[in-house]
Amino acid sequence: MKPAGLSTKRQPLDPAFLGALGGRFKTDLHLGEAIRLQHGSSEAHFDPVLPDAVVFARSTQDVVDLVKMCVAADVPIVPFGAGTSIEGNAIPVRGGVSVDLSEMDAIVAVRAEDFDCTVQAGVRREQLNEHLRDTGLFFPIDPGANATIGGMASTRASGTNAVRYGTMREAVLKLKVVTPEGKVIETARRARKSAAGYDLTRLYVGSEGTLGIITEITLRLHPIPEAISSAVCGFATLQGAIDTVVQSIQLGIPMARIEILDDMQIKAVNAWSKLGLAEVPTLFFEFHGSPGGVAEQVETVKMLATENGGGDFAWSNLPEERARLWKARHEAYYAAVNVRTGAVGWSSDVCVPISRLTECIIETRKDLDQSSVPATILGHVGDGNFHVIFSINPNAPEEMAEVEAINAKLVRRALDMEGTCTGEHGIGLGKQDWLVEELGDAVDIMRMLKRALDPRDLFNPGKIFTL
Repeated sequence: MKPAGLSTKRQPLDPAFLGALGGRFKTDLHLGEAIRLQHGSSEAHFDPVLPDAVVFARSTQDVVDLVKMCVAADVPIVPFGAGTSIEGNAIPVRGGVSVDLSEMDAIVAVRAEDFDCTVQAGVRREQLNEHLRDTGLFFPIDPGANATIGGMASTRASGTNAVRYGTMREAVLKLKVVTPEGKVIETARRARKSAAGYDLTRLYVGSEGTLGIITEITLRLHPIPEAISSAVCGFATLQGAIDTVVQSIQLGIPMARIEILDDMQIKAVNAWSKLGLAEVPTLFFEFHGSPGGVAEQVETVKMLATENGGGDFAWSNLPEERARLWKARHEAYYAAVNVRTGAVGWSSDVCVPISRLTECIIETRKDLDQSSVPATILGHVGDGNFHVIFSINPNAPEEMAEVEAINAKLVRRALDMEGTCTGEHGIGLGKQDWLVEELGDAVDIMRMLKRALDPRDLFNPGKIFTL
């Protein structure tokens, strides 16, 4: 699919500019097609758009120098982390330079007494939690992919733990950002609250690299729970599974994770991850707390599940069993796409008020059952967020058109329910029209901010909205 933000405004890089890049970055400048393709591709269905050059930054000063060079030469600059975004967020639609932050992977400081840490943008979430293991703390935001912390902040990621621990919006205390002027700013202090001026931290979280490049992040941490129990429960109907989620949330049960996988997704996961789960709508649960608190949560949820047609709970209490279970959930996207050999994936996500969740998912499943394209439903339904994953034949344009129509119907339904067109993927290229539909004139305020901070539209141009 051609990215919506792709512009014909693209000029080859000036040889003098490339020469200057080579002089400054030497072995960290890459012009080969293979590495440019890596940085111009997406996990999803968007056609690749190659950057003209890739530069690996190793420090904030590297980013500052690169920004100043690109702005002086009128060259677009697009930050790149792990490349796991879903909405084409890091595709350089106007070419230019892709700045890879993955080598900026230092854990700068861990302050266990304050329950926070500071990391460079290229640190990956699994790397951080491995480092934190002996401190008794952990970083809970878990989007599934082993994404970089900088990328997670840029897209306002969330994931399986969001129902209890929130999203990157709540996790980030402050940021270090390189602005389009080449200045380095810090958006806040480490205090847990502040009333000092505009909340610049929240402005940059979710801005997808369009306003500045995040190089350092200070994060909230949480104590590792005393007791953790995970369980899987199959249901006779999809509605029974969703109703169990809604009722659990409405009763105030503080579950850490509650994920839904419909029967099609379970079938795909069984094949991909070599599990033997019953191929019925299924909930994955995880409970955190004291042993007594966890036991109480479990009994209440089991009662609700039984009343809604749920079967027995299959428990995974050992760390290695839990890891295998959640690894299968994290690989669900790849499982769903690969139900067809050579397919490409289209993953859409919406989020609705919890009271409308059952209706939204059931109606969406009806649409999918009438489609010729295989599709699954899964999601972090504890906060009203779910995904549809299509497995598309890339050589069948009629399938792409069919999926586009179904996706439009899904997003329209979510907006009509006072939900959002994206719970966690971001806008990127894929949902720009829907952002305007959702927020109306508020998008004009976003454009004003973009023009004020990046008047030449060089920072990740063509994303979130068009100017």
